[in-house]
Amino acid sequence: MPLLSSQDLQAIALTLRLAATTTVLLLVLCTPIAWWLANTASRWRGPVGAVVALPLVLPPTVIGFYLLVLLGPHGWGGQLTQWLGLGALPFTFSGLVVGSLIYSMPFAVQPLQRAFEAMGRKPLDAAATLGASPWDRFFSVALPLARPGFVTAAILSFAHTVGEFGVVLMLGGNIPGATRVVSVQIYDHVEAMEYAQAHWLAGGMVAFSFVVLMALNLVQKNGRAREGVL
Repeated sequence: MPLLSSQDLQAIALTLRLAATTTVLLLVLCTPIAWWLANTASRWRGPVGAVVALPLVLPPTVIGFYLLVLLGPHGWGGQLTQWLGLGALPFTFSGLVVGSLIYSMPFAVQPLQRAFEAMGRKPLDAAATLGASPWDRFFSVALPLARPGFVTAAILSFAHTVGEFGVVLMLGGNIPGATRVVSVQIYDHVEAMEYAQAHWLAGGMVAFSFVVLMALNLVQKNGRAREGVL
């Protein structure tokens, strides 16, 4: 029997596709949120930050359950997607993406927010004195200076999405080739007492997690070195 079955490879491919899609969308969606949180003095900063961080403390099954209700055919989110001609999102890849965006959001927002806060106002003020518009200051000054934060956010978002279980199982179920990701495939192997196959997938996850931590350490080390030069 091969080390990885066709279903294992299918689950790996689906997981990587989900993680890549989620990471790209998170970087786009979370950048303005992180910028606002880093720079606003609004009284809504605390509540918004708390909402963004909720997935850090809520059980994944709770998030998955409420998303299932919200996006189901009787939820207002599900009614909206059906009105738009998108159909119901639960038990589809698109539904997994929505769940992953919410579940992994703090892993994108918080590194970006810290990067924007660490940058301070001086570089932006200097660019303003040279006549740069707010958009120019953001794209030409803020984004390059916050690059380590973007790298960290991308790594954490990708890794966190790869390791999802509760949210994807509640919202996506266990449909081969459509919603069965690696974590669910491992669960299936264990449930069927196929421990050898579970070992190969679980060991791969351990190795992947180790590489992620080493990459984060390298990014942080390079970031400290840059700060020392500056």
